[in-house]
Amino acid sequence: MKTLYVISERDPRETRVALIPADAEKLSKAGWHVNVESGAGVKSGFSDADYQSVGATVVGSAFASEADFIVSVRKPSEAEVSKYKKGSFHLSLLDPFNEKALIKAFADAEVTAASFEMIPRSSIAQKMDVLSSQSNLAGYCGVIRAASVINRILPMMMTPAGTISPLKFFIVGVGVAGLQAIATAKRLGARVEAFDTRPVVEEQVRSLGAKFVKIDIGETGQTAQGYAKALTPEQIEMQRKGMAKVCAQSDVIITTAKLFGRKAPRIISGEMVAAMKPGSVIVDMAVESGGNVEGSKPDETVITPNGVMIIGDTCLEARVPATASQMYSANVRNFIEHFTRDGEFKVDMEDPIMKSAVVAYGGKITDERFM
Repeated sequence: MKTLYVISERDPRETRVALIPADAEKLSKAGWHVNVESGAGVKSGFSDADYQSVGATVVGSAFASEADFIVSVRKPSEAEVSKYKKGSFHLSLLDPFNEKALIKAFADAEVTAASFEMIPRSSIAQKMDVLSSQSNLAGYCGVIRAASVINRILPMMMTPAGTISPLKFFIVGVGVAGLQAIATAKRLGARVEAFDTRPVVEEQVRSLGAKFVKIDIGETGQTAQGYAKALTPEQIEMQRKGMAKVCAQSDVIITTAKLFGRKAPRIISGEMVAAMKPGSVIVDMAVESGGNVEGSKPDETVITPNGVMIIGDTCLEARVPATASQMYSANVRNFIEHFTRDGEFKVDMEDPIMKSAVVAYGGKITDERFM
């Protein structure tokens, strides 16, 4: 495989590009013929001329049918996949648990498809872990988004006119996004509390200067991949009751609780929202997969009757496209370089990373969970 094609994203929400000029140059020097769809990098701040200056070729969308290796951020449509060259390789965020028809389309077209969501959480795979790199930015952007709309400042200030108390942030879910949200809110001077069903993260929360909220909901834990295990309905209700008082006292709540491949748990009830102070802000980072907050809507900002603002941004990281593209692009380049042997990209299904990431290969779906 030597011909690489970078797609211009079709989703109007998407501002990122899968490969930035700096990484295109590195792959060009490694022997790849890098082709970039015209306008692919514009929303991220990279012009067609920027790609041409590093040796890439700017092409039209029809080139997808000629490429050996195709990269994008968002998943393609089934119609687009049908036009890909037989034996080619596609890499992007495919959402395989919810896009079974698309995975079948890849198999039918005999196109090898790798999903970034399926990259294992291991030390060797960290350099290509898109979920972590983008979640980091989403956690940061969630805090900045809340700070930009709330009608008060975050830090404490002692002034001749009196002392201004710091805002109270409550972060629900302490994964990559949650930890970054805690760190960002603390840097901006807020008072931060956080909760997670995994007691093991308490030390990480405290190390960032935040308070860990302890709620006894019985036996919990995390999966082998580091994700929180799903709670029972009874445990979710216990969690809600334990969180209610903290929510009522908070100025900003950021929820990050997602279950990989499943609907997000409903953590913040309408009753809990109704008990919050007017002018408070909630950022539901799980809104695209069902939402943690009752009343949140994808890509909408809802104002409740009691004056609480619920933000349902489905792609917070797209608010910082230059940085998000830089990180995503590095993940793409690291994936390609990791599987390049003697100057050639190899589909090594014996490698644990490749085996986990590939969802369609040789005309077949590789995992029955996606059938």
